[in-house]
Amino acid sequence: MANLYLVSTPIGNLEDITLRALKNLAEVPVIACEDTRKTGLLLTHHQIRKDQKLISFFEGNEEERIPQILQELLCNKDVALVSNAGTPTISDPGFKLVRAAIQAGIKVVPIPGSSAVLAALVVSGLPTDKFLFLGYLPKKTNNRKKFLGENIKPNITTIIYLSPYRIIEELKELQEVTGDIEIVICRELTKIYEEIIRDEIGNLIIRFEKEKPKGEFTLVLHL
Repeated sequence: MANLYLVSTPIGNLEDITLRALKNLAEVPVIACEDTRKTGLLLTHHQIRKDQKLISFFEGNEEERIPQILQELLCNKDVALVSNAGTPTISDPGFKLVRAAIQAGIKVVPIPGSSAVLAALVVSGLPTDKFLFLGYLPKKTNNRKKFLGENIKPNITTIIYLSPYRIIEELKELQEVTGDIEIVICRELTKIYEEIIRDEIGNLIIRFEKEKPKGEFTLVLHL
């Protein structure tokens, strides 16, 4: 029977991909990808043939694509699942497909690699023995405050994805919950303009009020 492979891809630098991932992407007949264009660029960069079947698989079409991908697997075709960047299913669609594959008796195989969560954690300088990943915060202000208050705990390093469009509001709400503690913000990890910023929340709010936040942000804190 065919396998469903969860293939981690680079979060920025296209060289951050394992030999096993490249071999898998070159061999599977079907790739389910969040954005077929981005996956196509990755395949081209690594000189991988492009005659595989690329199936668009993102949050908006996840439900309708799952039966199609399962059918490929049940027809004995291996499928690789990739997101736009990093490890599939982490703040990206995919867990429903994994669950459906398991229920159908299909073997699911992880091919580990890049992850913004782990990259930010290990570079933060904060304790790594216990950590909690919260993903993106809720969009509504009241929900965010409640969410932060309920989930940030002492002695556990917490990792959060921040939206560049809400980062100032999110930092202000975080400050209300934790006080003006020092945190670590990783911006554009592994990309040309990568920054690792360690500062108190208040200073970061002032900074982002002066300069428009751009890029992908991962926040790490420890109470």
